[in-house]
Amino acid sequence: MGKTILVTGAAGFIGSHTVEALVKRGDRVIGLDNLNDYYDPVRKEKNLREVTELALAGKWPGTFQFLKGDIRDRQLVANLFSDHRFDAIVHLAAMAGVRVSIDDPGLYYDVNVMGTLALLDAAVGRIGSKNNGTSSPTFVFASTSSVYGNTTTIPFVTEDPCDKPLAPYAASKRAGELLGYTYHHLYGLNYTGFRFFTVYGPRGRPDMMAYKVLDNIFIGCEVPLYNHGNMHRDWTYVEDIVSGLVAAVDHPMGYEILNLGRGEPVLLLNFVKRIEDLTGRSAHLIPAPMLDADIAYTFADISKTRKLLGYDPKTSVPEGVAKFWTWYQSAILKSPSQKP
Repeated sequence: MGKTILVTGAAGFIGSHTVEALVKRGDRVIGLDNLNDYYDPVRKEKNLREVTELALAGKWPGTFQFLKGDIRDRQLVANLFSDHRFDAIVHLAAMAGVRVSIDDPGLYYDVNVMGTLALLDAAVGRIGSKNNGTSSPTFVFASTSSVYGNTTTIPFVTEDPCDKPLAPYAASKRAGELLGYTYHHLYGLNYTGFRFFTVYGPRGRPDMMAYKVLDNIFIGCEVPLYNHGNMHRDWTYVEDIVSGLVAAVDHPMGYEILNLGRGEPVLLLNFVKRIEDLTGRSAHLIPAPMLDADIAYTFADISKTRKLLGYDPKTSVPEGVAKFWTWYQSAILKSPSQKP
């Protein structure tokens, strides 16, 4: 019999893929998302429809139920935990984006810290939990490689102090990691925090570089190329990220912080060139200096994640970019709302 799992941010990029993976294997998934307008909610609604239709078709052994709501709404969260006994929480809901967080740090802290705190309180039975008096659900938290700041330790190791974040987004995610330790210490909560490295793939967010390059090529959107493209990123395909999340659901480990990346940095210029080669068209990106909140290199040490969870990223960058291009043609170029 499958688990009962809460997935926050269920309508988003990584969230919708996580829901799909869990329902496919037979879990009962409750999805929570406020469908905010950080990017077009229509895209999120389409993600939901894709997953919901497949789940309802009876082809997957699990079930999916969606609830529109905000993780900051403590009464809603309390009611949710009163109605369900969760085996695990996969907490993906957040305000994302390093650069945008500089413009509105208050919002980022409200969502990413206070929202996380509401879920932690519910997880340990402090508000409305059916699990009160029994074991707490496993808490899986989406953090970010941005917490490493401008570290000189390459590849990035989780033992790094991560005490010099370069933007409010990174600082808010580091706060979520620290709160996880506090709740593990005080209440015995099993908490696994994952630092994601440059995730890309189908259903990707429009503010992500892979998506923006294709939008530049086909729709003419203006896209900056920071540091002339001389930046390495540890591009990680979304299905590999999800495999790590699912493994953590099944393996409570006390308190752990782990990297989720591929462990193979690729130069941004080469990544763009691969997209251009696939499409047969050139991108026209605008050279721009690297921002103060940015870093030139990301590189995940995933040895600990391999050891503890058997994590083994399968999709190479050439394979992943090709899959993303196939999705973009179908979902974006053939959409009546787009006019490339």
